Amino acid sequence: MTALFTCDALLPTGWARDVLVEWDAAGNLTQVTPGAACPTGTQVAAGPLLPGMPNVHSHAFQHVMAGMAEFRSQSDDSFWSWRTLMYQTASRITPADLETIATHLYMRMLRGGYTSVCEFHYLHNNLDGRAYADDATMSEALLRAARTAGIGITLLPVLYQSGGFGGAAPSPGQRRFLRAPQSIVALIAHLRTLAMPGSERIGFAAHSLRAVAPASLAAALAGVASIDATMPIHIHIAEQAREVAECVAWSGQRPVAWLLANADIDARWCLVHATHMSAEETQAAARSGAVAGLCPTTEANLGDGIFDAALWEAAGGRWALGSDSHACVAAAEELLMLEYSQRLALQRRNVLADARHAAVATALTQTMVDGGAQASGRAVAGLSVGQRADFVVLDANHTSLAGLSAEQMLSAHVFASDRTSAIHDVYTAGVQRVRDGRHAAEADAAARFIALRRALLAA
Repeated sequence: MTALFTCDALLPTGWARDVLVEWDAAGNLTQVTPGAACPTGTQVAAGPLLPGMPNVHSHAFQHVMAGMAEFRSQSDDSFWSWRTLMYQTASRITPADLETIATHLYMRMLRGGYTSVCEFHYLHNNLDGRAYADDATMSEALLRAARTAGIGITLLPVLYQSGGFGGAAPSPGQRRFLRAPQSIVALIAHLRTLAMPGSERIGFAAHSLRAVAPASLAAALAGVASIDATMPIHIHIAEQAREVAECVAWSGQRPVAWLLANADIDARWCLVHATHMSAEETQAAARSGAVAGLCPTTEANLGDGIFDAALWEAAGGRWALGSDSHACVAAAEELLMLEYSQRLALQRRNVLADARHAAVATALTQTMVDGGAQASGRAVAGLSVGQRADFVVLDANHTSLAGLSAEQMLSAHVFASDRTSAIHDVYTAGVQRVRDGRHAAEADAAARFIALRRALLAA
């Protein structure tokens, strides 16, 4: 199949009627024609057509511990106590385990409306902390998982060196993450020879300012720029209030301010979380062209705080969304959590509607796709010629959607459904990965995942 007709589609220019989308054998859109007649024999979508959502921040291995940290382990639980359990999980996962976890996760992402993922990958080394004989062993497990699931991927090998600001010694729980700048650059160069054109992109991530010394960051950035000057670059930044305080104690500056002063921040960059910024940092970071990579359900789960999305947008900033630790794996749920967090903080409604779209769900979707494409470094910027044929079909007969206009269906999908059951079909690169709400291979992937989780918990 190389074409699909829909009565309604959300294009980059807004909602359109009677749209015929066509793509080539490589999975790229060749025609997007509003006001078209449906050609004889062309499949008709079961409901409105939406652009596929890029997920800009994922730690796949953490999917196996989702829901397992929801108990009080000390009087003042926080991100830092959660991290201890995360380290324990990371210490046990083999390459085969990682592939099993990621395959199941990526299929869930597709069912949840994501059509691509940025995998922030720092689980590099063997169980004892030493490098694998094949240095790309864990990275290749993630690429295989993405191919099996059929999701596009931007794989971001992560530089991670220290246990805190100023080069503090790493803890035993971090031994599987540790790399030198030259080894990350070499790994990236190797992975680029393995990546499938169109579907896969290799980028670079620095874990955080607390885990990467200034000289190492500069060396890694120079190395990756010599390979590809347009490479996507991601970093955790200003996620926690404690992190901000420690950065000030170390450098005299807040994290985002330090980064802007010491690195060439531009549209290649995705500033993951950026939760705790001053107004001055917000305006300066927005002017840089970088994307804020927000993970609302994880940030809520970990008690991180609330990103000031209204101020960021007012400053001209772009944002995108990710599922991070995968407490939730549904694109619409992240949209809902982002908007609702702003309503709680500001005590008003429909905060993130914009000048183009009064309907907040439409505005959120368009902004998420635009920012997600930029952060992914792939041609996934929606339903237009030259972009990947990645799209989601809503179920017009779903109880939450039936009888509504297309724009109302999107609003109901985000704000008045369970956020996954109203998705009928999902396509990536023109291939139908989800049909009538199910991925063809998910039963086997789920069985493998459940068996692995049971074994890990028993251990």
